[in-house]
Amino acid sequence: LSAEQLSRIAEICTERRMYKGTVLFQENSPGDEMYLVAQGAVDILVDPAMLGLETDIRPTKVATLRRGQIFGEMALVDEGLRSATAQVAEEDTLLLAIQRQDLFALCESDYRLGYQIMRNIAVDLAFKMRSTDLMVREQSLWRTHTSD
Repeated sequence: LSAEQLSRIAEICTERRMYKGTVLFQENSPGDEMYLVAQGAVDILVDPAMLGLETDIRPTKVATLRRGQIFGEMALVDEGLRSATAQVAEEDTLLLAIQRQDLFALCESDYRLGYQIMRNIAVDLAFKMRSTDLMVREQSLWRTHTSD
């Protein structure tokens, strides 16, 4: 992205300084914004109880996101519920929040920039899906080997 394009994106960002332990959103809640980690870290947690299974397994950390990484984009793009919980992992974490309506307005006002933004989000989602796929495969193999 050019400096001008980055500047246009920065205009729709809201800075949020957060502190360790703050829950940004809960799994299965509605969402209308995505976040970029500018400083610090955010943990992404999933709760096995959300599957409707009776279990005493507590929410599990599946990722820690750091500077330059985005999250919350799925609920922003598809208007579905949050697929995980996001919790601030480090003191003095700085996030840039982008509201759905602002992002879509920017994309419609500049189709080339909108294409680049959506392509970058798609690439990021593909990376996350591949990582999740590998994690599921590893767990499946581990269970197969431990049950022999």
